[in-house]
Amino acid sequence: MTALEMLANFLAGDIHASSITHANVQAHLTDTVGAWVVGAATTEGRALLAFRSHDDIDVGTPSALARLSEIDNIHMAAATTPGGIVIPAALKLAAARHIDGNALADAILAGIEAMVRLGRAIDGPQVIYRGIWPTYFGAPLGVAAVASRLLGLDARQTAHALALALTFAAPGVGHHNATTTSRWFAVAQAARNGLVAARAAQAGFTSDTNLLESGFLHGTFGITPNLGIFTNGLGKSFALDEAAFKPWCAARQTMAATQGLKEILADGVLPAQIQSVEVSVPPPYLKMTAHGVTPGDRASYLTSLPYHLAIAACDPDAEYDIGQTPASLSKDVQAFMAKVTVAADEALLAHYPTTWPARITVRTAEATHERLVLAVPGEPTRPLSGADLEAKFRRFVGNAAGAPAADGLLAACAGALGGPEAVAHLVGQIEGLYPKPKAFV
Repeated sequence: MTALEMLANFLAGDIHASSITHANVQAHLTDTVGAWVVGAATTEGRALLAFRSHDDIDVGTPSALARLSEIDNIHMAAATTPGGIVIPAALKLAAARHIDGNALADAILAGIEAMVRLGRAIDGPQVIYRGIWPTYFGAPLGVAAVASRLLGLDARQTAHALALALTFAAPGVGHHNATTTSRWFAVAQAARNGLVAARAAQAGFTSDTNLLESGFLHGTFGITPNLGIFTNGLGKSFALDEAAFKPWCAARQTMAATQGLKEILADGVLPAQIQSVEVSVPPPYLKMTAHGVTPGDRASYLTSLPYHLAIAACDPDAEYDIGQTPASLSKDVQAFMAKVTVAADEALLAHYPTTWPARITVRTAEATHERLVLAVPGEPTRPLSGADLEAKFRRFVGNAAGAPAADGLLAACAGALGGPEAVAHLVGQIEGLYPKPKAFV
């Protein structure tokens, strides 16, 4: 039996998840709905909505909106953000097919399992820095797993759906700058391809289920997948339980150092007292984070460590700005950024990629303050409470759509794992917040 067939047998069978895991499904569903809603409030999100698909079931646009928000969940050992891709697609398909909450929960678990296992098997935390974006690469597989369950495919059909989805996998979309970057359009297409693969398999089309063993990935992408990681322990634990929530809007690579600075400031150090800030990060993401910002380029703000340290010190509310493209930087923020240096530290590789750590040293005239941060709030070892997650949801969604919409969506999310009507009600509420698609001629 091939690796894809083994995964398919698991995905098509009974998924026996604990009550704790089902509670996590509910928490991640609600958090991702928040990401979906606020993603639509960005410049890139509005561009996607103006150009969104007229498919009978558009799973691509919602997935891209949630992913581009940069407040969706993340699995660090796989370097994938599976919730933003899988959960909106599952909600859309379940609503269209009148699927109940139990089947929806199992489909979410299946999609995240497939996507994370692929990310780990291809060593996502390493390949991401050579131009292969694991989330984009795994999106067709994750959505194919969701769709296979919700369409009722058997194990054989599911294996062919997964194999066809894997042939749709693409490594990356290049440098993602400009206000209407095609990066997010490409992500939408990748998610859509997962549904196409499942429907093709349902219609009788087959694919090469030996793709992972055959050398296809090595010959095409220079990747040799770890088949043990891809198949070992299926059903014994769930990747969703290892996924982390993001506490604010930023690339995760910036968050450990920012959290360290927050803790130092909470101990009583004042921003005006700080003379210098030295940050050490694992070598793989030095280049990604050690830079300034470019006006109009949202990605440069999301990934800039000097910027996120500066706003944590001087303008904490800016961490909750989903747009992340301020018209200008205050003098205080600019001055603080100039105090920051970022360097690589190979010693931190001992913690990577299970955690994405940073060491921060803050110097004042009177003292030196140092923190080694291995986890930020929202990770399984440092969990956010239900109240914390609700506060995050209300803050982001309230800013984007208003407090009444946040209240209504929270209530709809709480009931979404009930009957089919509840799923359709939630999706209808979300889509009622943005305009209907225009007709293309």
